Amino acid sequence: MPVPSHVRLVEVGPRDGLQNEKQPVSAAAKIALIDRLSAAGLRTIEAGSFVSPKWVPQMADSAAVLAGIRRLPGVSYPVLVPNMTGFEAALAAQAEEIAVFAAASEGFSRRNINCSIAESLDRFAPVVAAAARTGIRVRGYVSCVLGCPYEGAVAPSAVAAVARRLSALGCYEISLGDTIGVGTPAAAQAMVRAVAEHVPVERLAVHFHDTWGQALANIHACLELGVAVVDGAVGGLGGCPYAKGASGNVATEDVVYLLDGLGIRSGVDLPALVAAADFISRELGREPGSKVARAFLARTASEGAA
Repeated sequence: MPVPSHVRLVEVGPRDGLQNEKQPVSAAAKIALIDRLSAAGLRTIEAGSFVSPKWVPQMADSAAVLAGIRRLPGVSYPVLVPNMTGFEAALAAQAEEIAVFAAASEGFSRRNINCSIAESLDRFAPVVAAAARTGIRVRGYVSCVLGCPYEGAVAPSAVAAVARRLSALGCYEISLGDTIGVGTPAAAQAMVRAVAEHVPVERLAVHFHDTWGQALANIHACLELGVAVVDGAVGGLGGCPYAKGASGNVATEDVVYLLDGLGIRSGVDLPALVAAADFISRELGREPGSKVARAFLARTASEGAA
């Protein structure tokens, strides 16, 4: 199958990328980041999550962030919700798209959200139904699709079963997440093929972490199967809490550079995206966690000094 001619990038930095940061990031900084990302051409930007602030204090200001961003036409700003309480809070904040999440590993599900996979899916059923009644689109996430920190390898059939259930509930798109970044291209393709037997590849997205340095290779392998939606986090935001010291989400600018080199359109302006990565990295007091951003900024600095 030929690679797609266009790929939609889903920017998860403001939510998945920032949620594990220990130092507080102000609502104003999050708003500025999201506005920079939409101006760079990204059309799907995770803006926050309505989980208990007790568990994820970094996301406690998500309502304020949604209220403060400049919502551009044609751009969606999904928020993560864990239950009906979170959905009601998202609805009150005028969210127009939400995301729900389930794991492909029983061990991860029980450790992460204190319930079985089946229980988590049952919990989301009324959320998705309520969203449908109010015209809110729902995206589904499946975590640990290529490995679990507690159980090791995860069978593609287990991933397919969860993806099938999320699709049946009413999720318009299923994002397949390699939460601990252990996947390799062959394993990634086998997993996508298994899921695609139950959910059309046109409704699948991939979400790779770069813990073992395989994210871009895995993305390319999935593009070869026709996957045309890729998640990324600006500046490589988001560590991996299950692999201490390891990097987390694949950097969106690294993905854009790959797509540009393949002649695949994304609609994203790379210099503007790198500027956004530089902005949030400065807010966090460190360099961007992506090779493309570092190389681009170094080249720009040397050209300015010449």
